[in-house]
Amino acid sequence: MSGWLSINRLLLPLLLPLLLLFTLSAQAETLEGKVVKIADGDTLTLLTSANKQIKIRLAGIDTPEKKQPFGKRAKQALANLAFQKQALVEVETKDRYGRTVGTVFVGSQNLNAELVRQGMAWVYREYTSDKRLYALESEAKQSKRGLWLQENPISPWEWRRGRR
Repeated sequence: MSGWLSINRLLLPLLLPLLLLFTLSAQAETLEGKVVKIADGDTLTLLTSANKQIKIRLAGIDTPEKKQPFGKRAKQALANLAFQKQALVEVETKDRYGRTVGTVFVGSQNLNAELVRQGMAWVYREYTSDKRLYALESEAKQSKRGLWLQENPISPWEWRRGRR
């Protein structure tokens, strides 16, 4: 019996951190609540059941800035999809501004993907490798939907750098 105890004493410190790591990684965070504000085409505010407001940045996409062509239309598109509706957010990370970054669903509809499909958003290449988003963007370009109606649309990241 003493051999068993000494083995347990040796293994327990090694196994406990592994068990904790697997438990934490298996539990991706999700948030639920009502969308109470639309800041722009890729940022909304979620009001949780605990009455907490959380600013959400849609992951993997970037929409035109407010003063950029299609900026107001992108904001309206997100409002049409989400405002005053119950939403679920699959959290990915926090950005440098403290916003929660994630994929937003209303019912079964992925709003990040839907905005790209409608031609209201670019795939944010620096922050995603989601092949579905790239395919939706390509389809929107070919169909000349939304911002792809423009002759030479300027991406938001270029716009922010001053290439207006």
